[in-house]
Amino acid sequence: MIFGKIEYLNLLPFHIFMKRFLPHLGMKQSMEYHKSVPAKINEKFLHRRVDAAYISSIASKKHCNNPRLGIIAHKEVRSVLVIPSKTKQSDSESATSNALAELLGIEGKVLIGDKALKYALKHDDYIDLASLWYEKEKLPFVFATLCSHVNSPLFSKLQRRFLHQARSIKIPHYILHKVAQKTKIPPKEITAYLQLISYNIDTKSHKSLKKFLKKAKSKKRYSTIKA
Repeated sequence: MIFGKIEYLNLLPFHIFMKRFLPHLGMKQSMEYHKSVPAKINEKFLHRRVDAAYISSIASKKHCNNPRLGIIAHKEVRSVLVIPSKTKQSDSESATSNALAELLGIEGKVLIGDKALKYALKHDDYIDLASLWYEKEKLPFVFATLCSHVNSPLFSKLQRRFLHQARSIKIPHYILHKVAQKTKIPPKEITAYLQLISYNIDTKSHKSLKKFLKKAKSKKRYSTIKA
């Protein structure tokens, strides 16, 4: 299987898990080759250049009937923001976040990923979209789901093991400091941020995902995968 890789901090525990889990060096190397921002991974998955990946929730209805793993924020997330202004500006890296900002009626600049977290650490003039969704719906928000074109024993095993191990995965110090140098985000802030993220799509998360997709369905321009 060929896995796509979103190289954001919110998936750092998953990437560490995958290095240990994938049985062949070739699989690990292909995952490094197929790495990009969410919108690009959506495209790779849609065109079957990768067999499995975390893809934007906005695309999950067509490709994941009953997802078990996702990128979930139960309240605040700090890496999906809108900086309010009269000028609307989407983030080209994300489909789901742009759709969520519009559904919530927030005008301004959408900012996602590590650059959003860096902004949140230095400023307070932003709206956290996961927090606002929780305020309105009393539900967590699912930003992405792990999907696969291939119904294989390896993929099933991956899901079971990561669900069991996710909360106990430790980030080695050398990796944490390497990532901190790359992102310019202090190690303690990375660790604190990861506490806001969960991966198990539980009952409330499923309910939230269905509600979001139902609301987004009325927005025809979000009916297919796009940046």
